[in-house]
Amino acid sequence: MLGFSNINTFIFDVDGVLTDGSVQSFKDGEHSRTFFIKDGYAIEKAIQNGYNVIIISGGFEEGVKNRLTFLGIRDIFLGVKDKLELYNNYTKDKNINKDQVLYMGDDIPDYKMLKLVGLPTCPADAVQDIKVICKYISPFPGGRGAVRDVIEKVMRAQGKWTVEKW
Repeated sequence: MLGFSNINTFIFDVDGVLTDGSVQSFKDGEHSRTFFIKDGYAIEKAIQNGYNVIIISGGFEEGVKNRLTFLGIRDIFLGVKDKLELYNNYTKDKNINKDQVLYMGDDIPDYKMLKLVGLPTCPADAVQDIKVICKYISPFPGGRGAVRDVIEKVMRAQGKWTVEKW
């Protein structure tokens, strides 16, 4: 099933993946993004089951960091200009095999990262240039269940999505 059973590491972009890509801008300069609670639940379950969950994003907002920290994510990299360098250093330091990495991105800044990982994925509303290189396109849009979808698929393939014990 597309290599879902080999995955031990999830890497997600933020805007357009964990959020729907909308940004509210307020006159005081603050910005607001909306996260989907079901994506958050799946992230918590993945972490509780020993998966690596990494966030790599070019954007930086304190509220985004707070939400991700609340979910239990420890490896949060915001304001990243070179995702490839960070990815290469991180996987080398943590001894992570690229074939065990699922990355989800939605737009051109994710293109090179998607080409490197074992299971490149994207939300249903990703741009066409991203869709054509992904091995799996979630039927759900970014910020509305795409993250939950891929986490659930991986955990089910490995027998770890067990609602009876939760």
